[in-house]
Amino acid sequence: MPCDTTIESGLFAAGHRLIAGADEVGRGAIAGPVAAAAVILNPFCVPEGINDSKQLTRLQRERLFDQIVASALAYAIARIEHDVIDRINIHHASLAAICEAVKGLNPIPDYVLIDGKFKVPQLSCPQEPIIKGDGLSVSIAAASILAKVTRDRWMREADQAYPGYGFAQHVGYNTRAHQEALSQLGPSAIHRLSFHGVLTRQTALDLKEEETPLPSLPLNP
Repeated sequence: MPCDTTIESGLFAAGHRLIAGADEVGRGAIAGPVAAAAVILNPFCVPEGINDSKQLTRLQRERLFDQIVASALAYAIARIEHDVIDRINIHHASLAAICEAVKGLNPIPDYVLIDGKFKVPQLSCPQEPIIKGDGLSVSIAAASILAKVTRDRWMREADQAYPGYGFAQHVGYNTRAHQEALSQLGPSAIHRLSFHGVLTRQTALDLKEEETPLPSLPLNP
């Protein structure tokens, strides 16, 4: 069942007008960047069918991406690269990506809804983390769609730059095909060397492109 505007309506009734949703994608991948998006939806023009990006097909995400971009009051997308993830860990990299995306919004939001259980320390505006928020808040779900579609596009570009790893199919997640490519080719320049499954063998997940694998844990969380 698609998420709705209940949370946003409550904030709107409390006097907030520029309500942003923010979410990250790629936290559990073993290659490529972590991406985050922030979006301020137009409360009078919310595209139908917005939901957690993991619950949508690729075609649905692509269609909603275009509709969100066309109708939103503001949106921004950020990325934190694999080497930074290795240096500061995936938790801090994810928060940094969300912070960068929110700070890229114009106009500046007066309230931010964030997927997950952690606040972003660097943000000065009021914020509220919501566990599984991408299935509850339409603003967070919209951000999840923008981040997912954009990161998938980046990984399809990476597939051209680093052929043989199958980035266009698994977009950097730990699938059996990805593990087989690593065994044959070794890590590419965009692999996260601090993650299990890159320099150390890990049981892979035999999943289709549209399915979202469980995260691979970093060696040094």
